Amino acid sequence: MSNALEDHVGTVNIGGRTITNLRFADDIDGIAGEENELSRLVNQLDRASTKFGMEISEEKTKLMTNEHGSITTNISVHGQNLQMVQQFKYLVVIISDQGSKPEVLARAAQTLTALSKLKPIWKDKNISVKCKVRLLRALVLSKFLYACETWTRCTAELQRRIQTLEMRCYHTILGISYLSHTSNDQVRTTIHQHIGLYDDLLTIVKERKLRWYGHVTGSDGLAKTVLQGTVEGRRRREGQRKK
Repeated sequence: MSNALEDHVGTVNIGGRTITNLRFADDIDGIAGEENELSRLVNQLDRASTKFGMEISEEKTKLMTNEHGSITTNISVHGQNLQMVQQFKYLVVIISDQGSKPEVLARAAQTLTALSKLKPIWKDKNISVKCKVRLLRALVLSKFLYACETWTRCTAELQRRIQTLEMRCYHTILGISYLSHTSNDQVRTTIHQHIGLYDDLLTIVKERKLRWYGHVTGSDGLAKTVLQGTVEGRRRREGQRKK
């Protein structure tokens, strides 16, 4: 990277630090404040990769912007224009220009699928509720909580969806039909009677986010700069998305 960006001048400043790229393993996130700058960045990376016997996969490389409009400059690799997207998957997590909403909704859908696959266990009256709750947390809710530490701020709507998801899970393992009109408070009381005090799903998400935040801010690395720093430039009309 130092060879590829030797003469590159970046315009994205976060917390007083100019950032042109973020890297993990063999993945690179190129960052630019202008379209021409991004085009130069991609071209320089492509030339440097070729020099060392490597190449950029145009199929896996996507473009995303945090502005309302799209990128109008043709940015290409090996003569093929890179695709402009609103979201993509990275390390099985959805990265989106809508923040974490698509990821949370996708995780909720995966959780319900996992819940349904274990229906024979939930219906087995020989298995205690305490054991079912443990299985629920280990095999079902763990899918929902994957990488929740990195979610952007959950809106009131998403918080309600998380609470609804948890209640649906508990209704299922307790064998309570929604037609019975059993209140959520009654469901929580029943769970409490079987396993004692417990943190609800939304609380677990918040605690994990705070724990991760404390871990990152306890160091002085790039992650802390990106997480806490203010990006220079004009604020979007609807406000910034926050961690």
